[in-house]
Amino acid sequence: MPKVDPTHVDVHGNPIMVDIAAKAVTLRRSVARARVMFPPAVGAQLLAGGFIGKKGAILHTAIVAGVMAAKRTYALIPFCHALALERCDIRITPDTLGNLDIECECALSGKTGVEMEAITGATIAALTIYDMTKAMSLEIVVCDIRLVQKSGGKRTHGAGKI
Repeated sequence: MPKVDPTHVDVHGNPIMVDIAAKAVTLRRSVARARVMFPPAVGAQLLAGGFIGKKGAILHTAIVAGVMAAKRTYALIPFCHALALERCDIRITPDTLGNLDIECECALSGKTGVEMEAITGATIAALTIYDMTKAMSLEIVVCDIRLVQKSGGKRTHGAGKI
């Protein structure tokens, strides 16, 4: 196994936030996805009702929650830098069964990436949907949370235009 050179540990073994002061500012973009799967009857009911539930407009609420979470990722993940996002778009697409695909795209001109912000935005949007629909079923599944694209900085991930 190759030796790991820790980036978030000082010479004394204490946890630290990475110093990005000397890094160049570049355009950083990331896209993350999550999926919410419903039992067939629940998905059909939500689709037929335009995703309006007892708690209100499910998709609109999830979009707002996802953006709010992405903007505050630093407060949730210990060594994330506080970033001034310049873009955060949440897109939620239902399939023919009423299951939902959530995509969060974050971007900024900065010294560090926005992967965690995109993943957090997609995840919290999915959890908000779960919260707003859990009274209909406890068999709802939040799954497939993942980074699908990243550009800017040292590494690029994923194919296609972001």
